[in-house]
Amino acid sequence: MTAAITPPRDGFTIQLAVLLGLGLAISVCVGLAAGHDWASPARLLAALTGDRSLDSRLITDWRLPRVLAAALVGALLGFGGCLFQGLFRNPLAEPYLLGSAGGAAVGATVALLVPLGVPQALALPILAFCGAWSATVMVLFIGRVSGVVDAAGLLLAGVAVAAILGALRSFLMLALSDESISLQVVLSWVLGGIQTPGPAGLSVLVILTGACLLLALTTGRGLDLLGLGEDMARSFGLDVKRFIAMTILIGSAVVAVAVAFGGLVAFVGLAAPHLGRNLVGPRHRPLILASALIGAITVVLADAIARAALPPAEIPLGLITAIAGGPFFLFLLARRLRP
Repeated sequence: MTAAITPPRDGFTIQLAVLLGLGLAISVCVGLAAGHDWASPARLLAALTGDRSLDSRLITDWRLPRVLAAALVGALLGFGGCLFQGLFRNPLAEPYLLGSAGGAAVGATVALLVPLGVPQALALPILAFCGAWSATVMVLFIGRVSGVVDAAGLLLAGVAVAAILGALRSFLMLALSDESISLQVVLSWVLGGIQTPGPAGLSVLVILTGACLLLALTTGRGLDLLGLGEDMARSFGLDVKRFIAMTILIGSAVVAVAVAFGGLVAFVGLAAPHLGRNLVGPRHRPLILASALIGAITVVLADAIARAALPPAEIPLGLITAIAGGPFFLFLLARRLRP
């Protein structure tokens, strides 16, 4: 019975892994070259092989950590979106559905507008992470108190929590701003953007991304079973209520890490899993890996455009992904609604 229902094999072939890996390597090279002054291939090669001139140090000490951070944030958004699409059984779902974006924005607003006595570079990712995580925990608590156990009910609770948190953020911006505090810094964070992390920050991001990916992979079989319907999943021994809560917590942790280091970057978590599904099929373990690589490629290229399109100014990353992702979302919606 299982063999008749479960797809016979994973679609993440060696050839596809090589292709996506090559695409990521090319996107990283583009990201390293992009900026106010584009670096030539010879300059990139010199920088990456140990040259310590000022131009080379610009690439290795500033651009390289930022490009790596962009790849990790993109990977988080990619497989985070895959988790939520599998959980809600809807390819139009995206990682910010359960209020995590609103919670992260509230945390970031506090970090940016309230003097906390700690460096803002430290307070911002910590409070953004706590805000995103707390918002999702609040949704689960509301669901438990109200007796909601299915994904659709939790989604509605997430919409309500997101609306409340959005109003709270607006109130904080009005209440805490004055002539000495500009709201532009808050708006810039909300629009998304990758900052160049230090060695310690990049190491933390690498560790958190690896841990989140391993946790996400553990949900693969459960998401495959849930895609057959909750009754069928129960017949295969899946504790649906517990699995939904656990997956939401894992997904919210993934999104919280992403927004803590990259702000609110739209549409990557929607598009990457959809593209990955076309490449590897519906099985979630290979799809999680493919979504991570596609998300990394997307954010690295979008960040390169953000840095290089209007020098010396920098376009918010979220605007780049929204401009590209909006038409993509409309295309998906039209296909889904087509009779």
